[in-house]
Amino acid sequence: MKVWFLGTGTSQGIPVIGSSHPVCLSNDHKDKRLRVSVWIHWDNYSYVIDCGPDFRQQMLVSKCPQVDGILFTHEHADHTAGLDDIRPFFFKQGDIPIYANKRVIENLKRRFDYIFEQENKYPGAPSVHVKEVKSNQPFTIGNKIVQPFVALHGSLEVMGYRIDDFAYLTDVKTIADEEIAKLKGVKVMVVSALRVEPHPTHFNLEEALDFIKIVQPERAYLTHISQHMGFHEEVQKQLPENVFLAYDNLEITI
Repeated sequence: MKVWFLGTGTSQGIPVIGSSHPVCLSNDHKDKRLRVSVWIHWDNYSYVIDCGPDFRQQMLVSKCPQVDGILFTHEHADHTAGLDDIRPFFFKQGDIPIYANKRVIENLKRRFDYIFEQENKYPGAPSVHVKEVKSNQPFTIGNKIVQPFVALHGSLEVMGYRIDDFAYLTDVKTIADEEIAKLKGVKVMVVSALRVEPHPTHFNLEEALDFIKIVQPERAYLTHISQHMGFHEEVQKQLPENVFLAYDNLEITI
């Protein structure tokens, strides 16, 4: 199984529009971050976690040939605003399965009502096949079992996903012990780390590293990174040897 980091930035991306922050002015491609998302593929299967406003660009850059489904972590715009751009996949493949909890599904139905419309549907609109996710109910994508788990983004529940020995969790601030237990034995974990300073609804770097110590994966990759984390190369030098600052278009093998 391969994981392609389509985007590793926070909600505004890096560079931030109009910002003169030194990281936003960096010429290092690892400091240029689209909104957070990953493409997971194995055999002939291809899935994406989250579908933000940079989705079209990310699909073109990665040359992703198909999307067999989209797993949503939560409804915030930086994770969902690109849903309309599934159209080329829909025209080739038909209805695109989407996986999300009930709250996220209802949110998407309000914001993208034309996608979910059953009568008098606009002929150019895509369609989706809704798969409701519940935290204690594993489900299948392709030929693999997904174990969903729940964390809190402030007071908002966000969904994380474990597929075999890989786990993905973003926009997390707290997570209950019973949910952490679902990560036991995971070998590769992706987790968000917004910045060095504390934040009310996101792990900062210290909290993310503490969480990694609890889970004890063989490798961990940090994502959902803001310019306030610092320059990629400088931050990476300060991390433990098994923790890596992810960057856009990094591809790893599980």
